[in-house]
Amino acid sequence: MNTLLNRLTGRSAALLLALALSGCNLPLQTPDCPPGQSLGADQLVGNWSLQMAGLSTPWALSLAPHPEHIGSLRGELRQGEQRYLVVADLEGREFTMEESHDGQRIAATWLGTAVHGHCGRWIKGERLVTDQAGQGFTMRPAP
Repeated sequence: MNTLLNRLTGRSAALLLALALSGCNLPLQTPDCPPGQSLGADQLVGNWSLQMAGLSTPWALSLAPHPEHIGSLRGELRQGEQRYLVVADLEGREFTMEESHDGQRIAATWLGTAVHGHCGRWIKGERLVTDQAGQGFTMRPAP
């Protein structure tokens, strides 16, 4: 009887240990950027496609380093024949872009978050216009 009890205790202990260790088997998050590359505004330099929620045609966005504000970006947002000036920043994972239709006043503010694991190459957020509901967007490099 004592041998049977020892075997059950050993098996029970092994089972309990396996169950306990399985809880520690959490998936590791992939690094956001490859080694030696950091997440910053420079990741956004180039041409982008912005897909707006509820619209079938994406908007085009071109961003370049801002000549007057180091670490910020400046560019142009295009929707059909319309062209809008923009300035943008990426601080940590937070993306901010201000859109102007006349070069003087802010017409819309874009607020987004860089999706983890894509090194700033995929941003999701909302475009906010005064007195209107926010409109969701997804921003990815242009094809």
